[in-house]
This record gives sequence, structure tokens and C-alpha cells, in this order.
Amino acid sequence: MQKQPIYPFAALVGQENMKLALKANLVNPSIGGVLIRGEKGTAKSTAVRALAELLPEQEVVTGCAYGCNPHDPKTMCQDCLTRLEKGEKLEADTRRVRVVELPVGATEDRLLGTLDLETALKEGQTRFQPGILAAANRQLLYVDEVNLLDDHLVDALLDAAAMGVNTVEREAMSVSHPARFTLVGTMNPEEGELRPQLTDRFGLCVQVRGLTDPNSRQKVIKLRLLYEKDPYEFSRSYEAEGEALTKELARARDLLPKVEYSQAIIDRVVAISLALEVDGHRGDLTMLKTAVTLAALEQRNQVELKDVDQAALLALPHRLRRRPLAEMEFDIADRLKRV
Repeated sequence: MQKQPIYPFAALVGQENMKLALKANLVNPSIGGVLIRGEKGTAKSTAVRALAELLPEQEVVTGCAYGCNPHDPKTMCQDCLTRLEKGEKLEADTRRVRVVELPVGATEDRLLGTLDLETALKEGQTRFQPGILAAANRQLLYVDEVNLLDDHLVDALLDAAAMGVNTVEREAMSVSHPARFTLVGTMNPEEGELRPQLTDRFGLCVQVRGLTDPNSRQKVIKLRLLYEKDPYEFSRSYEAEGEALTKELARARDLLPKVEYSQAIIDRVVAISLALEVDGHRGDLTMLKTAVTLAALEQRNQVELKDVDQAALLALPHRLRRRPLAEMEFDIADRLKRV
């Protein structure tokens, strides 16, 4: 049976900041992912799942459970590295980067993977069953209702996001594997807030609300009904726009290493962080990386001040001091005018 096509990213109406934050992470994963906050029915999950058609292709070691990069020994799993050190040529396949989803209610073993103690004791061999973090290596890891995750799963995500490695320990046995991923989370603040430690791990944060323009709301209804009537035909009608968007992102990725910024740009980044009383330096770095990415998306090789201001809207809302997230309103634009 043919799998029903996902709702096209190009067919999403409005929510420009959300779409921009997602596209920026596809171009530059080092930004650190995005947290999407908003009420029910605002296309949060639809937008993330629609990224699957826009993700680039990547080379992976054939048969590797972690999809290691065959050209980067520094990020390889131990098995691939050992084979390489023995002089073995690593065969490679090409596949599209995937959206790996952490299901609601997933167990710790499902997330981290499991060690087979019985086999280890009987045969003296360590047998590891990889989990979601293994599948998510070099991929996009999507967590819906991220604010409802159990604390022990949050801790595991924090450790993996910080170290880029997942370590599973049982009794006297231990297995580690690479777990570098772009983290994307969606949540409804009405159902509870997210732990500050995990909130800070998201590079960008956007707030989405229901559209207030009557024409836009009508368009949402009409497009959704067309999709439900015939998802295959609807998806085909957006193929050209989807291909154009994919090429746009590919051009931005190619241009990204060539984008330059001046001292004035750094001055603006620091001035904004100080004026808004942003804690730490992670926000500064993320703001600059995002500004560089925004310039690449517009096919410019020079960052402009407007890029920094736009980046601040995406990189700083969840980092402002003395502002409870439950009351967070994205009014940074008004404050930037006074910087």
C-alpha cells in the first residue's frame, strides 16, 4: 500500500518565524535546533514533519547502525573507526537526512538502547540493541509535546545534546556511540512549561499563534480540505514549489562558509545581549550563527545589521532574564529599537 504523502511545507500558510527558524537549521545545524511553542492547531507538528521533503542527502557508511560519515573519523562509532584503522575501505551509501521522531510515552530503553546482559554472561560478548538516539545520529530528532517528557528522558537528551555521545551502562558493561542531532521540539505552554536546562539547549525559540487575518484563515481551511480530499494530487500540485525551496536551501548551504561579517556586526550582537540582559554567551554565539545563516538564505555573502536584529527575534526570547516563560511574549522587536 502506498504511503500517504505528508502535507507539503510549501503549502503552510503564515507562521513565517517558525518556517524561517526551521529553514535556518536545515542550512546550518550548528545553530542548535528550535523549540516551537504555541496553542493547539497551529501547524507545529505539520511543519516539522513536512521538513522530510526538504532535507538534504548525506553519505553514510554502508550497514552502520549510526549512519557514520565515511569521511570524518572524528565522529565515527568505534566499529567504523576500528575498520578504518585496519586499512579497510568503508563502503558508503547515499540517503536523505531523516526526521526521527521520539514517540510520546517512549521508555528509557527505547530512547537510549539496551544491553543484552544474558548474552554477555553466556557468550562473553556485548550485544547492544540501538535506540532512537542511535537512529537520530546526524539526523533531525523531533520531540512532540517535549514539555511532557519524563525527567529521566530529559536528562538523557541533555547529556547526548551536550556531549554528542550516548552512553549506556548496565552492571559492569558500557557502550557508547555518536549521537549528534538537530533537536526540534514542539509544545503547548498551556500543558506545562519546559525545564530551563532543556529550554536553553534549543538554539532558537519561536511562538506561534492562530492566524488573525480572515483571508489567511480561509486559505488554511481550503488547503487542508483539498489535502484531505486527495493528498496525492495536492502534494503533486506543490512539487514545483517544494523543489524550488529545496534548491534554495542547497544554495544557502553552499554559500554559508563564504559569508563574512564585520566588527560592526559583532558589536551589534554584544550590544543587543547586554541591553536585553541575556545570561551567558550561548545566546551571542547563536545570534551570530543565525545572522550568518539568514544572509546565506538571501544569497548574500555579507551579514547586515538587519540580519542580527532578525536573528535576535529567534535566538533570544527563551534567554531573557527575569521573564517567566509562561508569560513570554515576543516583543523583542520593540526593545531592539532602543538598543
